[in-house]
Amino acid sequence: MSLIKKSLIVGALACGFNLSNANAQTSFLDDAQLFSQFRSTGSARVSALGGAQMSLGGDVSNIHTNPAGLGFYRRSEFSFTPSFSANQAQSNFLGQLQEDRTPNFSVPNLSLVISKPKGDLQPGSFRGGTFGISFNRIADFNNQFGFYSDIPHGNSLLDFYINQYSAFGEPPVRATDGLVLDIELVQGSPADGYIRDPEWAIGQPFADETIITEGGITQTSFSYGANFDNKLFIGASLGIQSVNFFQNRIYGEEFLDGNGVRSLLYSIEDNTRINGFGASLTAGLIYKPVETVNLGLNFKSPTWYRLNKEVDANIIGEFFNENGQLQFTERANSDLEVSTTTLSTPLILSAGGTVFIGKNGFLTADVDYVDYSQNRLNSRDFDTSFDNADINTFLGSTFNFRVGGEYRFDIWRLRGGYGFYGDPTTDESFDRSMQRITGGIGVRLRKMYIDFALINSRSESLYNSYAIINSSNQNVGPFTETRNNMTQGMLTLGFNF
Repeated sequence: MSLIKKSLIVGALACGFNLSNANAQTSFLDDAQLFSQFRSTGSARVSALGGAQMSLGGDVSNIHTNPAGLGFYRRSEFSFTPSFSANQAQSNFLGQLQEDRTPNFSVPNLSLVISKPKGDLQPGSFRGGTFGISFNRIADFNNQFGFYSDIPHGNSLLDFYINQYSAFGEPPVRATDGLVLDIELVQGSPADGYIRDPEWAIGQPFADETIITEGGITQTSFSYGANFDNKLFIGASLGIQSVNFFQNRIYGEEFLDGNGVRSLLYSIEDNTRINGFGASLTAGLIYKPVETVNLGLNFKSPTWYRLNKEVDANIIGEFFNENGQLQFTERANSDLEVSTTTLSTPLILSAGGTVFIGKNGFLTADVDYVDYSQNRLNSRDFDTSFDNADINTFLGSTFNFRVGGEYRFDIWRLRGGYGFYGDPTTDESFDRSMQRITGGIGVRLRKMYIDFALINSRSESLYNSYAIINSSNQNVGPFTETRNNMTQGMLTLGFNF
């Protein structure tokens, strides 16, 4: 892989959000990765098992994962799952550490199961079926991270814009790209070239940035699972997704004059809003070759999204005299940019197996295959061929693994599990995989059950505020490495009827 490609991958896929494109917003490549990444979700029981559920029937999570598991139900059920999480993001920029914490309360799962089993004396291979409907949060975007610097670095965001303007021969057409020209932090023309403001933007700046994201994807699922001879279970479901995403970023730089006195302080703030809806189909089966073994297969079609995106930005510059006193302030605002795209995410193939150890419990495991390079974008507002080419180049295929176990003692259940989600990119210089360690406890009563799960998720991300390519084709823009550590507690209350 060439150094140019590596630098672009690191810049564009660092953590899902970047300024490496000149449009001061999330790129469409980022959007494809953000809305297609798969994470196992569901009830507290399944979450405590590391998310493994493809061959494990009789859980409300089957409604939106492998609907064949609904065929195991013998009575109806209602459940809801509140959750509280705290995400810790520790960022390292030029050896300087910053820690951000983001708490979040949600109800990630609400489910209803209506079971219609056949009696033991009724003839026929068909032993009944079960309908299920659930509201499940399949993605959570609530997070905050950032960096600050007491050390000047070797370039500026202004240099990035100068390179972009020079490469295009004129400022790019997006309104958000021209803000540094509006307040003359960058000056010049296509004929004469572009430079930094020679009076105020002198030397190398100190930089800081804060990125806040909010929202999520909620899936409403309508499912049915059938039971044949208590050995073969088949199911299908329709999923309707609702997308809500918001991102706010504030990037700032401070310049000092030759005497160490502040001469210029400016910041660019941009807001990205994405909302829309999608649809997908799921089909699965679970087969019991012997009473103590379940084997599961599941197919989830691509999700077809229609996404509306709005972007706006503003800039403020404060200019100081030789005594460090504020002399004047300049402001500028961009127009609101609106676009509509359709996104087709990759299909997901899953398989799993469960082994029951008498009445004492079970062990279960899953594997998924996802090829993220199969994301496809279309739009009437712009040419998506370049974005789709980037997706083919920078995103790749991966496997996810999950394993869990449950020990049963009277009405009590003890659970533990582990999940591994592979890196969706083709960049081998940085590992973006995620690991989960899970555990939980549950109690089964005659008319209800209570399950609790504790999930710890760990991953690392690399953020590039902007890309500066030097004469050796290396990206020397500022990089921030972030360690993400999220702890989540979930409580499922279920009622049988």
